[in-house]
Amino acid sequence: MPTNLPQESRIRPTGSMELDPSGEGVAVDETRRMIASNKVEGTAVFNGQGEALGSVYNFMVDKFTGQVGYVVMSFGGFLGIGERYHPLPWKALTYDTTLGGYRIDLDRDRLEEAPNYGPDDDPFADPDYGRRLDDYYGPARI
Repeated sequence: MPTNLPQESRIRPTGSMELDPSGEGVAVDETRRMIASNKVEGTAVFNGQGEALGSVYNFMVDKFTGQVGYVVMSFGGFLGIGERYHPLPWKALTYDTTLGGYRIDLDRDRLEEAPNYGPDDDPFADPDYGRRLDDYYGPARI
């Protein structure tokens, strides 16, 4: 229910990247160093040769540190059928402005062998899954 407070006003237009005029420096979508999660989801992921591997489905945030640990990339399939999800260590991805997406030094064959799961699976419910990811990629410690 909307409020009608006497001093209430819009700080900035919806969807604007204009900084908060109060001087707090909080942006709606992104700044030079920060980006909103909805702008990361769906971003393409490429290998070192520029070949498209998939796209960012979502990412896993450490509840205690607030740091992104893994990006979950959707890979393969057609129209959602046969699609697999591959958690990738966040630190292994680099944003490439020329490609307009993230680059990872991983070829398609190695990605296909990596720990992954399907749309109806919940691998992170298994405490050993994170260890298997660390064993495959190396620790994603922040």
